[in-house]
Amino acid sequence: MHTQKVVDHIVNWLKTYATNANMNGFVIGISGGIDSAVTSTLCARTGLKVKCLEMPIHQAENQVNRAIRHIDWLKNNFEDIEFQQVNLTPVFDSLIEALPKVDNEDDRFMSLANTRARLRMTSLYYFAALEGLLVAGTGNKVEDFGVGFYTKYGDGGVDLSPIADLLKTEVYEIAEYLGINDEILKAAPTDGLWGDNRTDEDQIGATYPELEWAMHMDDLGKTADSFEGRKLEVFKIYKRLNSANQHKMQPIPVCEIPLNFK
Repeated sequence: MHTQKVVDHIVNWLKTYATNANMNGFVIGISGGIDSAVTSTLCARTGLKVKCLEMPIHQAENQVNRAIRHIDWLKNNFEDIEFQQVNLTPVFDSLIEALPKVDNEDDRFMSLANTRARLRMTSLYYFAALEGLLVAGTGNKVEDFGVGFYTKYGDGGVDLSPIADLLKTEVYEIAEYLGINDEILKAAPTDGLWGDNRTDEDQIGATYPELEWAMHMDDLGKTADSFEGRKLEVFKIYKRLNSANQHKMQPIPVCEIPLNFK
């Protein structure tokens, strides 16, 4: 990958889009992970305003600390960087209290995890509307178009997606080029929706390099019959998630009304 050219292209694309839309800059949720670190840095390189939100919901302390240190790094290296912490834990807890009780809390773990992401999206759009900013998405190509590893109308609810055409390994390559903090480069990828340290690999059952391989094999038209062992296992994981999450990747279906009924 021509890293410098890719970085320059994304930065120019971001600045052109914001300028044409008559917006003041970008707002982005900082999680302490690689994707939000890279995206926020690319936004900062435009020279436009970047508002960084840190939005903990029963968050693991190491995630919060990584996020804050990255924002400090941005402020030390770029102008017009703002930091706003919005503690969503009491909001989340109040919502749980307002919702009907369930017999088994395990039954709604996934629903509540997605609710966290949607509360964060709501907060991002609050500041976007208030200050004339665009919500910058942090999804990469494997997450957004491979396995659909994001929350619909949560972290998937954005105005523009600067790194969605980059594989996860390419995001790491750009992160090194940009000088992203080493602790972020070394941290295991996590969506931060569970209040613990479970990783993306724990949830998916495969690493991002494995998923990138499976995505490429699928693009080549390969089938499960082509593989065995671990490769077969990874390919099946990819195909299962890709199929199950098409509703995230495809446009919202519209019931079109015929002009003339027979």
